[in-house]
Amino acid sequence: MKPYTFLLFVVFSFIQSSAVIADIEANEFASAEQEQQYNKLVNELRCLVCQNQNLSGSNSELAQDLRKEVYSMIQTGDTDAEIIEFMVARYGDFVLYNPPFKAITFLLWVGPFAVLILAVLLIVIFIRKNNNISSIELDSSEADKVADLLSRDSSKGNH
Repeated sequence: MKPYTFLLFVVFSFIQSSAVIADIEANEFASAEQEQQYNKLVNELRCLVCQNQNLSGSNSELAQDLRKEVYSMIQTGDTDAEIIEFMVARYGDFVLYNPPFKAITFLLWVGPFAVLILAVLLIVIFIRKNNNISSIELDSSEADKVADLLSRDSSKGNH
C-alpha cells in the first residue's frame, strides 16, 4: 500500500468517527429521577423506522425527534403514563415494545406462535409423506436380474 493511500484512509476514518461523535445527544436533567425516567422511556419505546430497535439504540431522524419529544415532555413534568399515552395516540401500539393484548394487537402476540405451529405441522406432513413410499414389487425375472447385478458387483469388490 502506498503511503498516501494509507494517509487518505486515516483521514477518511477520522472524518467518519467525528460524524458519529457529533450525533451524540447531551441532555441535561434537573434530577437523577428525570434522567432515569428518560432512559426507561427511550428503552421501552420502539423506533418506527428501524422497528427492531428501541429509541435509545436508533440513530434514525424519527428516533432522534422522538427522543427530543420525550425529553421535552419530561422537562414539562409529564408522567410516564402521559408520555406513553401521547406516543400511542400519535403512532399506535406498535411504538411500544410490549403492546397490550387486545383485538388490534392480537396478531402481534399470537402471530409468531401460529407461524411456528404451522411450520411444525408442515414439517411433520412432509416427513410422513416421504416415509410412506411403498416398496416396489418385482416379478421373478426382474428379481433375478437384480440378484445377478448384485452378485457381479460384489464379485468385483472382492478382486
